[in-house]
Amino acid sequence: MDRKKVILGMSGGVDSSTSVYLLQEQGYEVIGVTLNHKKEEGLKAEIEAAQRVAKFFEIKHIVIDIEDIFQKQVVDNFLEGYSSGITPSPCVICDERVKMKILFDIADKEGAYYVATGHYCSTEYSEEFNKTLLKKAEDSKKDQSYMLYRLDGDKIPRLLFPLFKYTKVEIREIGKSIGLEVHDKKDSQGICFAKKGYIDFLKANLGEKIKKGNFVDKAGKVMGEHEGYQLYTIGQRRGLNLKLPRAYFIIAINPEKNEIVLGEYDELSRKRVELVEFKTPLNIEDMIGKEVIGRPRFSSFGAKGKLLLENEKIYFEYEEENVQNAPGQHLVVYYEDFVLGGGMIKY
Repeated sequence: MDRKKVILGMSGGVDSSTSVYLLQEQGYEVIGVTLNHKKEEGLKAEIEAAQRVAKFFEIKHIVIDIEDIFQKQVVDNFLEGYSSGITPSPCVICDERVKMKILFDIADKEGAYYVATGHYCSTEYSEEFNKTLLKKAEDSKKDQSYMLYRLDGDKIPRLLFPLFKYTKVEIREIGKSIGLEVHDKKDSQGICFAKKGYIDFLKANLGEKIKKGNFVDKAGKVMGEHEGYQLYTIGQRRGLNLKLPRAYFIIAINPEKNEIVLGEYDELSRKRVELVEFKTPLNIEDMIGKEVIGRPRFSSFGAKGKLLLENEKIYFEYEEENVQNAPGQHLVVYYEDFVLGGGMIKY
């Protein structure tokens, strides 16, 4: 494979577009790839923007139709998650099962050793673990290593992240200085296939499966009526539309009974959570007992704790109880800014 050739995922935004320039400055031959899942309003304009960027830099550009695999692996998974009462993480699943998988497939086909993206992330060799691992970007506020934790360990040495040492402001300035029309383009927000909001998306796709039911307390006492358990998440307080004497939080969802259990804020606290579908490039035994940071959602900076292995099940035990754990979300484990692995929260 050619180690001076790189496949770059291109969305038509400032991050991936500036990545072309940074990679070319390092002497790489860049081939741009844009994935078309046809689920996003305005996606045609995004593809056209990526094509203009490719023309600007005079690089080969490939558009891949991923509608079927995206529907099966991401959209259907999203709908099934809410239908089972959990809070899915579609972007994590998409990066693992769709985006990165396809980019590496194309790299192999094109004879390119490297795959690059506009993620704010990095890779680095760890002396302690004797392996190249994902690592946080230097700008912790933009760090996206959480999203990529499920990548196979043998793929990590083949990854390039041109933006790892920059802030977003610096990337926009670089884009402007080289004449990119997208230098001031707004960042994408929310779930790409549910631009009008995930509630509207669920209603449109689950339809009659969504039925009204009861809010109850832990003893089963009815406290009010909900609009359908699929439309709520654990930890939610706002939008319950209940006239109660004090604030209540969703602490459990029971799809079989179409019930949502309400409780006090401190009832969301967990000292430990089970992690299922655990993924790591390391031997799990090398991680057990180390003081690490557990990041239970993308927006979290994480909390201290350690991994435990009991009866062939993996748990994360917090140093202090934590309330940010929603079943279906992913808890990613960090050690000195290295990504050690992670899994989906279950309790």
